[in-house]
Amino acid sequence: MTDAEHAPSADGHIPHGDFRSYMTGFVLSVILTAIPFILVMSGGLESRALTAVIVLLFAVVQIVVHMIYFLHMDLQAEGGWNMTALVFTLIVLVICLAGTMWVMHHMDSNMMPDMMEVMDDGGMNGQGMSEPGLGESDVPGQDMSPNK
Repeated sequence: MTDAEHAPSADGHIPHGDFRSYMTGFVLSVILTAIPFILVMSGGLESRALTAVIVLLFAVVQIVVHMIYFLHMDLQAEGGWNMTALVFTLIVLVICLAGTMWVMHHMDSNMMPDMMEVMDDGGMNGQGMSEPGLGESDVPGQDMSPNK
């Protein structure tokens, strides 16, 4: 590492933690990893959804621990610009994820609403001919069955 990487910031503060800070972050990270691991490996709770929510909450707390103890992010770092950039990133991330989930949900429900009716008709494709099934080919005289 160069001297420029260890140089103090404009206010004279060196942005590195001490051994105790890193060990606190490490121990918290291990605990925040072990608890959800044990929860899932023991069979979880009665509800799979509740187990997933608890695991996600532990993940969010672990992200905060990493940001504080390893990335040294707080409200005072670099005049608050780190936190401003983080908030902007989280807003963009939420917009992207919510938009993706919204689009995927509507594509699933609206893209081919009558697909189940076609499958219930025995595979008819509208011209009175059935689609090729497993082992069948649309080329005459060619059998694609795996038993050959």
